[in-house]
Amino acid sequence: MESLTHSSSFLLPNPPVDTAALTYVLVVLNRDLPRFTPLLWKNGDFELKLLSVLISQICICADGGANRLYDEMPLLFPDETALAVRQRYKPDLIKGDMDSVREEVSQFYRALIMHLDSSFVSLLAEVLEIHLGTRIVDASDDQDTTDLHKCIAYIRDLPNLENENASTCVLVAGALGGRFDHEVGNINVLCHFSSTRIVLLSDDCLIQLLPSSHHHKIHIHPTIEGPHCGLVPISGPSKSSTTTGLQWNLSDTEMRFGGLISTSNLVKDEIVTVRSDSDLLWTISLKKIR
Repeated sequence: MESLTHSSSFLLPNPPVDTAALTYVLVVLNRDLPRFTPLLWKNGDFELKLLSVLISQICICADGGANRLYDEMPLLFPDETALAVRQRYKPDLIKGDMDSVREEVSQFYRALIMHLDSSFVSLLAEVLEIHLGTRIVDASDDQDTTDLHKCIAYIRDLPNLENENASTCVLVAGALGGRFDHEVGNINVLCHFSSTRIVLLSDDCLIQLLPSSHHHKIHIHPTIEGPHCGLVPISGPSKSSTTTGLQWNLSDTEMRFGGLISTSNLVKDEIVTVRSDSDLLWTISLKKIR
């Protein structure tokens, strides 16, 4: 069975070079922005983004997530003007039911033209016919899926990503906390798009799906995560789950709701391995990252 490697190196101030093996896409939901959100933006360097010919470092706001970005990102940079921060951290797309985003916010991002210092970059944008304002997509005709579901479906259909889903990792900011039904809806999206790497993020922890179709190797970064962690069967009971690298390892262990599940565990080594006959949720605590 093939193995998948996982890492939270995208949260490091200076990610290692091998982080580039994955294409990261950021989705911002309508919850409090995690303090580390700027780290997920690949430094918010729009000129670099153009010069790399749109290497798919994309940011999408799910409906009211645009309000969070507009209101809360400037608070993370108290020494800068709100306008400067909003110009630097702009979404490429706002998508959803459009029943939460404020009109002045959508209008601001739609009309925003980045103030580029380089005339060459401005020319490049013109040649490539890149629209520097934010695209707005109203998906209110679909009331059967959540805004996050709509955003993931959009990402999977992007022309430059549709053949690279295995190397695409979607980082979802503001996915945890608040209403429990929203959290469950976000976890359901992990299960629905099980072949796509999706990481749900809050200030306190992350959650991702470990599909039973693969063995998993998780690289732990002790400076930013741990030690508390957990493994939870989400698609049904697991008759056999085995791990290494944890304080209390599983050894061909059966797990199910109403029985044993591996919560309040601790990472012991810098590499954790997991194999199971059932899809598992992996969660690990995050340290105070800024």
